Parts: sequence; structure tokens; C-alpha cells
Amino acid sequence: MNQIFLLSPARCDGARARVLLSPHATFDLAERVRSDEGAAVGDVFAFLSGLYFRGKLAYAMAFGRQPGARPSAYVITTNQGLMIPETRVRRGDLLGFCAVDIASGDERYISPLRRDAERLAADADAATHVVLLGSIATGKYADTLADVFGERLVFPVDFVGRGDMSRGGLLLRCVREARELEYQPVLGAVRHGKRPPKLERIR
Repeated sequence: MNQIFLLSPARCDGARARVLLSPHATFDLAERVRSDEGAAVGDVFAFLSGLYFRGKLAYAMAFGRQPGARPSAYVITTNQGLMIPETRVRRGDLLGFCAVDIASGDERYISPLRRDAERLAADADAATHVVLLGSIATGKYADTLADVFGERLVFPVDFVGRGDMSRGGLLLRCVREARELEYQPVLGAVRHGKRPPKLERIR
């Protein structure tokens, strides 16, 4: 079965974002973000979010399935809808990302997300699973996406009750073990649950 992943965005207004956007930063990623060429949004969000986004990106690359060369992973942004992880972004894009609060239901976030989700829904095979790698505890991603994709929108059952770091670690383990998680539809799902046991330390 074809499978597309939607990755929730990294926070663009935290301490790591300030480091990345500093005009005095001299490390490679910061210099690329300031350049005309820009840097891949997947690389930028992996830096901003750390373990969680690295886990989401690695998992999506490992288990995404689309015919031909069609993308199987998309990154949710705060004001530019869905982007494939290789899309180049620059300093101005990141400043635009951090200017929109997705939790408030800002139309600058909802409108482009719905636009791109509807395009993706129309383009994808009707049997394609659309897997949300992000929180369903609130409706900031899930409500709009479920409205577009309906029963096709699923999420990893093991995400319920876990924090971001635990989710990232779990996803990276799954990639290492070539083991895909179990999914269930977002519609009708239990969005809150008990915190699961801590992951065992990898030796």
C-alpha cells in the first residue's frame, strides 16, 4: 500500500532558532540559511527540533511508499503549507515561520495547509495511507488534516502519552530495526493516554 507521511513542524522561535538566525553564526547550516541558495527545510527543522524531528524524518524516509519518484514525505509549516523535506528555505522564510502561531488557528496557517492537503488528497491513490507524525492531543494539525483526508489519516498508536523526545527515540529505533509501527485512524482515536514505560537504553 502507498504511504505518505506528514511531519509536524519544528519550533522556530526558541533558543536554537536564535542561534541559527544569528548574523554572527559561522557554522555551515547558519551560513547556508543566510545564503541565496538556502538550506533544506528538513535539515533546518532537524537542527531546531533535535531528536524528535530527526526521528520523524528518518522514519518517513524509511517507510514512505509512493509510485515512481513522487514524494512520500511532507513537512508541515506555519505559513507555507506542506513542503517536501528537500525544499530550500532562507532566513526570511524562518522569520515568517516564527511569526505565525499555529495553536491560535491563524488563517495564515490553516489556509495554505488546507490548500496543499486538498491537492495531495486529490493526487494520491484513494487507498493511500496518510500518516501524521505529530501530536493529535490538540487539533492544531489533526483537525484540518482529518477534515481533508478523513479515514485515510492515521497516526502511530505508540505516540499516545509519549513526549517528543520519547517519540523521536522510538522512531529512530524503528528505523534501525526495520520495524514499522502500528497505525490507527485519527478520527475517533483516543487522543490522551497514560505515559508508557521509558524506552530501554540502547547498549
